[in-house]
Amino acid sequence: MDTCFYLICPTDCLEYTINKTFKSGNYFYTSLANSFNYDRKTLEYIRTMIKKHTIKEIYFVLSIDNKIVLDAIRTKEFSNIKALHNFYNDIRKVKNRTKISFKKGDNQFTILSFYLNKKIKELELELTNLMKQPIKIRGKIYDRNQDVFMNILPDLVCLEKYHLN
Repeated sequence: MDTCFYLICPTDCLEYTINKTFKSGNYFYTSLANSFNYDRKTLEYIRTMIKKHTIKEIYFVLSIDNKIVLDAIRTKEFSNIKALHNFYNDIRKVKNRTKISFKKGDNQFTILSFYLNKKIKELELELTNLMKQPIKIRGKIYDRNQDVFMNILPDLVCLEKYHLN
């Protein structure tokens, strides 16, 4: 099985579950709700990990009950934390888009899929400039109640804008 690199949130505590479920060489990078910035230092770390460990796939993973995401969707208790300011804005925009596209108003799975698709596009763009060969980047959402990792909704479903003629 291929070596994988997982971008996870430390509040989800998913390292053990990922290692148990995906029995390959697994490497991790953590940031609150995957809200890290693509600064030069972070991108160089990711590039180095990919080359050093011959990583074939990158996964953005969040749990369906991620505390930071749920706070951003509902109570906004952590919104005064400066490092999460952009993340809260992103989640607010995504939540508004899902209200337009989907009937359910507080659907964490849909919101997480939209958000992770956005993060995937951003990282793909950044890595295109750093890597000679493309690398697969995907997203998964973990459901603790069912103890299962689910693929996020495809990017075609999570369009940022749509127009009807």
